[in-house]
Amino acid sequence: MNGQGVPPVVTIDGAAGSGKSTLARGLAAALGLPYINTGLMYRHLTLVAQRRDLDLDDGSALSALLDEVRFTVQGPAPGELWIDDEPPSPGLYDDQVEMHVSTVARHHEVRAKMRELQRALGANGAVMEGRDIGSVVFSDAPVKLHLHAPAQARAARRGGERRGDRAQVARALHDRDARDARTHPLDGVEGADSIDTGDLDIDQSLARALAIVRARAPQLLEGPP
Repeated sequence: MNGQGVPPVVTIDGAAGSGKSTLARGLAAALGLPYINTGLMYRHLTLVAQRRDLDLDDGSALSALLDEVRFTVQGPAPGELWIDDEPPSPGLYDDQVEMHVSTVARHHEVRAKMRELQRALGANGAVMEGRDIGSVVFSDAPVKLHLHAPAQARAARRGGERRGDRAQVARALHDRDARDARTHPLDGVEGADSIDTGDLDIDQSLARALAIVRARAPQLLEGPP
């Protein structure tokens, strides 16, 4: 932590397909900080709930299920999110998880408990991505990034990651936007620096982010405390 007691956290918010995960992973490696994809925490809860045939409209039951899950920072330095002492499962990207994760995430009991878990994961510093990380979880983070891109660019990017033709991916992304907006409207994040990733490749996005870090919190470029 710095002299003011604020962890060296970089938050990355933005809509699906805006490049959060790619940028967050690259930025974490560049800064020597753990990479935390908070969306995987909600996806894991959704997957486990589905396997147990729990009612996804029962926020109390879903919140209680979180008590059985262990989220940690592990793996090769500087580390990243592990779940129950294992790397995140490919099953977290299944279509059924994608379709229902917004339903699970809308419960205030679930979000309240997730926020505490996320604050614990980032207590010693992290690059953390998610819809409400800069606005709620680490609203006092020294660097907050908000990514956006035109819908067409986001669909093209997501199409390179997921199965399906371009039109199918675009429809799925539109539906995901609508579901996510009901849970947590993607408004501007106070104090965040905005990056339009629509015309930027991976290296350009990372360079833009590092320039912001250099301006906002140059101490983060010196490596972990």
